[in-house]
Amino acid sequence: MIVDKYGKKLFNAAYRVVNDHEDAMDATQSAFVKAYEKLDTFDSSYRFFSWIYRILVNESLNILNHRNHFNPLDSDIIVTEKNPEEAYTDTELGSHLQSALMELKPDYRVAIVLRHYQGLTYKEMGEIVGIAEKTVKSRLFSARRQLKDILARRGVHR
Repeated sequence: MIVDKYGKKLFNAAYRVVNDHEDAMDATQSAFVKAYEKLDTFDSSYRFFSWIYRILVNESLNILNHRNHFNPLDSDIIVTEKNPEEAYTDTELGSHLQSALMELKPDYRVAIVLRHYQGLTYKEMGEIVGIAEKTVKSRLFSARRQLKDILARRGVHR
């Protein structure tokens, strides 16, 4: 039931962070396994959603650190059952945006993904990443500015 409820959202978030279908699948699966193994440590004063997202973000960052490099976006990757986010990525602007997103440092990339692709609040983002809400806002501001600069250098405008 939990996999059905959160599986696609977790996969989409992981994919946007790691930019690889198999790595995103691995991060998602690892997040579910770790959540199951650590279920007794879950603090019910927090939302389950935030708790499992934090696990997913950590798993995704671990994969990036293990890889220790960034691969260019593979435009031939096909994910079945597209949701609105994935359909948007198929557009030209979406492709430019995804490519520029991969140039950001992982912390900034996670901020953009959690806020703009997953629609989380600053509070939820802080809980997931383990930082203060003020730091979330600052990180998101910097990430947006860098993303804008990258797109401008490429001649991509709204």
